[in-house]
Amino acid sequence: MRKMKITSEQWLRELPVSWGLSRIASLYTLRNTKVSDKDYMPLSVTMNGIVPQLETAAKTNAHDDRKLVKKGDFAINSRSDRRGSCGISEYDGSVSLINTILAPLGEMNPNYYNWLFHTTQFADEFYKWGHGIVDDLWTTGWQDMKKIMIPVPPLQEQKKIATFLDAKCAEIDALTADIQTQIDTLEQYKRSVITETVTKGRNPDAEMKDSGIDGAGVTPSHWKTTRLCYECYIRARLGWRGLKADEYVDEGYAFISAFNIQNGKLVWTPLNYITKERFDESPEIKLHSGDVLIVKDGAGVGKCARVDDLPMGGTAPNSSIAVITPSKNLDYRYVCYYLQSAVFNNFVLLLYNGMGVPHLTQEVMSKIKILVPPLKEQMVISDYLDAKCTEIDAVVETKKSQLATLDEYKKSLIFEYVTGKKEVPAV
Repeated sequence: MRKMKITSEQWLRELPVSWGLSRIASLYTLRNTKVSDKDYMPLSVTMNGIVPQLETAAKTNAHDDRKLVKKGDFAINSRSDRRGSCGISEYDGSVSLINTILAPLGEMNPNYYNWLFHTTQFADEFYKWGHGIVDDLWTTGWQDMKKIMIPVPPLQEQKKIATFLDAKCAEIDALTADIQTQIDTLEQYKRSVITETVTKGRNPDAEMKDSGIDGAGVTPSHWKTTRLCYECYIRARLGWRGLKADEYVDEGYAFISAFNIQNGKLVWTPLNYITKERFDESPEIKLHSGDVLIVKDGAGVGKCARVDDLPMGGTAPNSSIAVITPSKNLDYRYVCYYLQSAVFNNFVLLLYNGMGVPHLTQEVMSKIKILVPPLKEQMVISDYLDAKCTEIDAVVETKKSQLATLDEYKKSLIFEYVTGKKEVPAV
């Protein structure tokens, strides 16, 4: 057991007695050269390190307002809402001005400090030194960052730790990638089961015919093909009469957003709440058991969920969500499953190809075709899919739990080794 010493730095707690402590400024110098992205390749500072500029990155016409990054520099986003976005650059290039660029000084192992700076504990310490007008959005500049005290192990030990973590975390990442692949496969399998069942039914001997719906193929000949709007009451608000976030209340009527729609179900946390006056303004979109919700605007367009019950009492959706109330000819569960099928997903993908920001407008929704089996068959289909999807979802949740455990293990492992609480085993 190595000897440890208590440090004055709370985020480190203790370090090996042979390790030193130093300010960041003694190990790195600031690189603050302004350049143009016309001369230097634009890069993005992400949680996965420094990469060629992402297509999703916000871009401006101010091409000269960039910072120079040289290969081997360490870049970190100074804003608290970009926590964990940092890394060593493998490129010469340019990044946005919000990033702090550090060039290593003297003898040190940059990869060791790259692991240190990626710990949750360093991120907390880094943003503790920041300044801003709100708690969840502030900036830590170099004048404060340079004062942060960090460990200085002997150089050879820095190299050993970095090499060990490179190998160990690669193993963890490989396991993580494998589990994520399994989750993706299960999700694809689930959608294929849903699609097969809502287009073919549960009777393998049924006489089939062409459905007339793209992607549905042949379907039982006694099923009807119609438009969703002919069999459902579909409505939504274009806005909420000027409702603003500062009108939300601590207790009141549940106000559903796209975030509350996950995996075909309503998730009741976190929730916003509105007053009775606001809730009563639009009685046509108050939710009832048996309704189906669909996201009609934004990145989550096409996501849907069914309303099995209303545990929070009076509930209404925000303006990004449409409410669908099926007629007596439709089982609401069947409608929700149909909207989770590849048939409807293909319809949504066509919208993405046809417009930059897709919207399920009233006109678009009027074009949605749906297969309508006899009601008893819909109920058989829904009962089967309820059981099958519950089974698949349980396996997915187990694997997601494994991912969370691996993530926590990796974070703990990195911190324990970069602070010397665990010693790299001798080879």
